[in-house]
Amino acid sequence: MLDVNIIRKDPESIRKMLANRNMSDDVLNRFLEADGEWKVLMDRGNRLRQERNTVSSEIPKLGGEEKRKRISDMRVVSEEIKTIEAEAERLALVRDECVLNIPNIPDSSVPVGKDANDNVIVYQWGNIREFDFKPKEHFEIGEDLDIIDFERGVKVAGSGFYVLKGDGARLERALINYFLDENRKRGYKEVFPPAVVNTNSVTGTGQYPNLKEDMYHIEKDDLWLNPTAEVPVTNLHYDEILERSRLPILYTAYLPSFRREAGRHSDTRGIIRVHEFNKVEMVRFVEPEGSFDVLEQLRGDAESLIRGLDLPYRVLLLCTGDMSFSCAKCYDLELHAPGKNAWLETSSCSCFTDFQARRTKIKYRPEPHLKSEFVHTLNGSGLALPRTMVAVLENYQNKDGTVTVPKAIRPYMGGQETIGN
Repeated sequence: MLDVNIIRKDPESIRKMLANRNMSDDVLNRFLEADGEWKVLMDRGNRLRQERNTVSSEIPKLGGEEKRKRISDMRVVSEEIKTIEAEAERLALVRDECVLNIPNIPDSSVPVGKDANDNVIVYQWGNIREFDFKPKEHFEIGEDLDIIDFERGVKVAGSGFYVLKGDGARLERALINYFLDENRKRGYKEVFPPAVVNTNSVTGTGQYPNLKEDMYHIEKDDLWLNPTAEVPVTNLHYDEILERSRLPILYTAYLPSFRREAGRHSDTRGIIRVHEFNKVEMVRFVEPEGSFDVLEQLRGDAESLIRGLDLPYRVLLLCTGDMSFSCAKCYDLELHAPGKNAWLETSSCSCFTDFQARRTKIKYRPEPHLKSEFVHTLNGSGLALPRTMVAVLENYQNKDGTVTVPKAIRPYMGGQETIGN
């Protein structure tokens, strides 16, 4: 969340930021109203406490009717103070709720735009494959090779779920292990956190309350199915003060993730948009200075995984209207899927500045004698499945219906070079 002093100091810049993010300024207006009333009450309460303290020190020196009157007056003052404190507490809760619903401030390098059409392509790598036959889409390949089973996924869980079988399951597992091993070589420590998280965790990384309708809630236990591994990994250091010598901290994690895809067509044919998907995440905790330079490093780590698979991709710098709630700056990495002839997002690499750290209360101490400060957090998909699977199947398909296994993951499949007959 934002520092309330930033909102108080320049509310009009926050109003402009909300407009650039295609958001109403109602939440800002509610904040300003509640905060203004809160400050008036606090001033009134402080004056009354000062008055009560002054009179209380004088009462022992008084006697008779004047003493009784002052005591009676102070009882009235004490009741008013209680009323003020209760109302100030209510207004503080309103104000805090408003702050939770105000997004992060985009960095000045982020282009202003309304939607994905205003994102900027900053880089493209690899050649788009030209076929001497009509390329199939991934679901056709999966069904023809009997490695993706949609009917049984629906039978087990419903629309938006699927089953990987045989070499399909092995291919996904190989990709996950490849990503984890490569990330570990780059200095990330592998962790395997819980796949369910509490409300503190989803609030801390910004999914709650902003995206609560898109998450699966286990009401009986007040837990949430992990919407992305960023949530449990970032919250590993919830409410901690880290020593400077520990920074930067780099984690990588594999977890299944779950999204309701509320309001979207989750039943679109294939595995591009589904309710459950696997993902390998990269998370960094760093000092504030230079965190946007670290974002470029993080993006490079994600790109290296794609290059290792020899898949064509492009990098987009997201505009203000297409960035997620918590981001200060974000790159999307998109793989080309020739069967669909489309670009598919397979990684988002984001810098959140201190936005998540304020919500999760993660700080560091620059020096032993100095006051603690909030860290900066970053994360990136390294990489997300199943869209990587889609790109592999469609880019590596052959005319005879088989699929060539990318060289980088053959060791994880026992040296197997092709999937199919």
